[in-house]
Amino acid sequence: MKKLTSIPTRKLVLLFTLLNLAFHFHVNAQSTILNDLPQFVVTKNTTLHFVSPEPIQYVDISTNQFVGDIPVENILRVKYFPDTAEKDSDFFSASNLEVQQAVVTITGQSFYAQYQLVYVEHYEMSAGVTSIEIQQDHMRPLDFPSISMTKFEMEHYAMEVTKRKRSFFNVAAKESGMTAYLNNIFAFGDYIFLDVGFRNHTNIRYDVDEFRFNIKDKRIVKATNAQDIEIIPEFTLYEQPYFRKNFRNVFVFKKMTFPNDKVLSIQMTEDQISGRTIELKIDYRDLLNADTL
Repeated sequence: MKKLTSIPTRKLVLLFTLLNLAFHFHVNAQSTILNDLPQFVVTKNTTLHFVSPEPIQYVDISTNQFVGDIPVENILRVKYFPDTAEKDSDFFSASNLEVQQAVVTITGQSFYAQYQLVYVEHYEMSAGVTSIEIQQDHMRPLDFPSISMTKFEMEHYAMEVTKRKRSFFNVAAKESGMTAYLNNIFAFGDYIFLDVGFRNHTNIRYDVDEFRFNIKDKRIVKATNAQDIEIIPEFTLYEQPYFRKNFRNVFVFKKMTFPNDKVLSIQMTEDQISGRTIELKIDYRDLLNADTL
């Protein structure tokens, strides 16, 4: 039988020393990564709100001691949840009685951002922050092939459109003391920006119920089934409930094509039983004359 050779004590000490160094290097590396993240304190009675410039697509919270939800599309709400902590026996180890940490990952349409949350049982200096704007320097870029323009970018370019002077003067409609008119059409990538204005010639304010957009026939012949195709804008600059005299808005659509015998109809209705309605029709050739941003 082959005799086992013993390892000298000096080599054992060296081996354990190397293992200890490797362990501390790993822990310190993880600590360094966490220390690089923006850090915020959460207390038992604090609800933290992350405000994103884009609709939030995905959220991950690394521990179940914090719970979160998305009450509106661009706000993440996070709160420390003690009931969850009580179910987790590991949470009550000696090192975790006072402090618990979590990493929150927030993904928008074009970025993701990470934050470190620290729950402190006794935080006498302050109750902690309750609202955090996701800053540009916190964002890391993402590339989603299905999203060619984010809501944030649409808003930016739509605001730029409102600064341009009117270039269409022959596309308008009048009805019930109202005038609807086309200001501009701009194309940017795969999107079309429609700049439309409304003028109220009466002394009664106009309470907006809804806008409807349809591609419909120019002329409807009797005994012919007219087919209207409703389209939904990707973005609307202003959600204004009413106006008294003038109202200007920008609607963003995915690039569209339709035959010459059809028009793009924009219909605005009033929020009353006997409400006023006005319809603006845009010809396809006007879309072809769109300017570029």
